[in-house]
Amino acid sequence: MTTTIALAGKGGVGKTTISALMIKYLVNHGSGAVLAIDADPSSNLNMALGLDLEWTVGDIREDLLVQVKDSLKAGGAAMGTLQGGITKRDYLDYQIRSSITEGDHCDLIAMGRSEGQGCYCAVNHNLRQVIDAISKNYRYVVIDNEAGMEHLSRRTTRDVDHLFIVSDPTLRGIVAAERIAGFRHELDIHIHNAYLIVNRSSGDPSPSLEERIKSLDIPLVGIVPADQHLSDLELSGHPVVELDDQSPVYRSVTQILESLAIV
Repeated sequence: MTTTIALAGKGGVGKTTISALMIKYLVNHGSGAVLAIDADPSSNLNMALGLDLEWTVGDIREDLLVQVKDSLKAGGAAMGTLQGGITKRDYLDYQIRSSITEGDHCDLIAMGRSEGQGCYCAVNHNLRQVIDAISKNYRYVVIDNEAGMEHLSRRTTRDVDHLFIVSDPTLRGIVAAERIAGFRHELDIHIHNAYLIVNRSSGDPSPSLEERIKSLDIPLVGIVPADQHLSDLELSGHPVVELDDQSPVYRSVTQILESLAIV
């Protein structure tokens, strides 16, 4: 059975860092392989994981639209096929599987750039089917989302077992987390559990911030401390997963996953 984990939060709060450290833990302590899905158009989860990235699903999607236009001229796309008789679904399946970056017990799919002009409904439907079919082969799927969650149901039709909303230790960050938490009720997929993580904290939250956190409809599951060593590692261009196992940041992420018995 596949366990699906998603992370969300406003830009700059450290979602990708937390995602990478969760993946590190799942690889080291989990019971199977991990599929990482980078759903942020900036596509930098690969750097945090130390993996190369040659092309993205966005590139494949745009290339498919070019193929469709060419096939329409030849009378093929209207019948659901591209030139050469291949279906759009089979084309996407082949290209996306070819685009997977393979690591040590962790593979990566990057969604890449946002959609351009035109209608993407049919393409996105096929993309969801392909990515869901691929996901079934992994014990864990970790989705690093863009700032909000509006597009999560366009990435997958799978239910999400655990949603982590990441915030920095500021009132603005918590207010953004509250809004993002509200979005989950509007999605076409079911989210079983949702939690708040406060990242880059230099100590316990102030009383006013603590009161605001308690008012949320999602529980605070962990506070991840600020760590200069992690900042230095990122500035030097080294993968986040190279962070020492005894790092306070990694230990905090470990405690979060262990408290929820995710592995």
